[in-house]
Amino acid sequence: MAETIPFIDLQAQRARLAEPLEAAVLEVVRSGRWILGPEVEACERELAAFAGAEHCLTVASGTDALALALMAAGLKPGDAVVCPAFTFAATAEVVAWLGATPVFADVDPASFNLDVAGAERAVATARARGLTPRAIIAVDLFGQPADHAEIAELAAAEGLWVLDDAAQAFGASYRGRRLGTRARLTATSFFPAKPLGCYGDGGALLFDDDDLVEPLTSLRVHGQGGDDKYDNVRIGMNGRMDAIQCAVIRQKLTIFEDEIARRQEVAAAYADGLGDVVAVPRAMPDRRSVWAQYTLTLPAGTDRDAFRADLQENGVPTAVYYGRALHHQTAYARYPVAEGGCPVAEDLARRVVSLPMHPYLAAEAQARVIEAVRGALARPRSGTPGAGGR
Repeated sequence: MAETIPFIDLQAQRARLAEPLEAAVLEVVRSGRWILGPEVEACERELAAFAGAEHCLTVASGTDALALALMAAGLKPGDAVVCPAFTFAATAEVVAWLGATPVFADVDPASFNLDVAGAERAVATARARGLTPRAIIAVDLFGQPADHAEIAELAAAEGLWVLDDAAQAFGASYRGRRLGTRARLTATSFFPAKPLGCYGDGGALLFDDDDLVEPLTSLRVHGQGGDDKYDNVRIGMNGRMDAIQCAVIRQKLTIFEDEIARRQEVAAAYADGLGDVVAVPRAMPDRRSVWAQYTLTLPAGTDRDAFRADLQENGVPTAVYYGRALHHQTAYARYPVAEGGCPVAEDLARRVVSLPMHPYLAAEAQARVIEAVRGALARPRSGTPGAGGR
């Protein structure tokens, strides 16, 4: 078997930043300020400046970021939130945490993001079931921004607000502006495998509204009041991001723009080498993806498991994000689906597969991936349309 190409090479990045990063972490360790404090405040200022947002609040994970946003909005039982059916479970999970109801909408087959017509049907479905639609969660899947202008137009027409789930897309741009201000609140994740990741769990909320600073800051620390930390004025959570993780993010932010540019080069090489044999992802004309994942849509009838095994034999690892649409998962099967269903999400769950993608993927490795994919697709496969789904 050929030597395996790293699916995501965090060690190459660590080696590039080793000296300043380790020094920054050690400085925090020696300072004794491990919870909140100056390192966290500096990180929040730098993240806000990078995204072009007025405010940034770091939190313990991307999931906590989503939850805090919905808590600040006062989400409650009887409320409904439109969620795309093709995304990671955390998007809908936080809605259910608060006793509200996720209503699943279909996605666009080209961008993998929320289909606005499907979202409109989801709003109608919620009302037909006696629920009160409150919000739309727009996910920027695999690093590409959703169509925020159309989503905002729908939200305004329906009296809803928008939460941007940019867990995979910090640094991406929509119509010339980085994500962070396209919705009332933008949530992101710094899980290590994300384009901008720390060395553990972490996340952030980005926003412009000054009125959200106090409630979100309170909710992040158990709902504390401003005058007495033992007078909890809200039901909150322990959602702080550690100072050490903030130190890691600050150092990684210094090379992040260069890494985004390198991701564009890898994506372009893949598109050039594979675009004639398989459906490759492409950034929409008004958007810049950060390519958190490079996800193919295999031809109908391809045996995905056999395809992946073939690539693995050639030292090319793959992953499936996501092998089951949310409304088909055990915990979410009881929640409503928009009228007309989610056929695109279901089809994608059977056919998508992601290739190695990171800023340190050398040209030789890119060529190996392209050759392996072309070879695997050229070999005859038995199977029926959609075979290989989990």
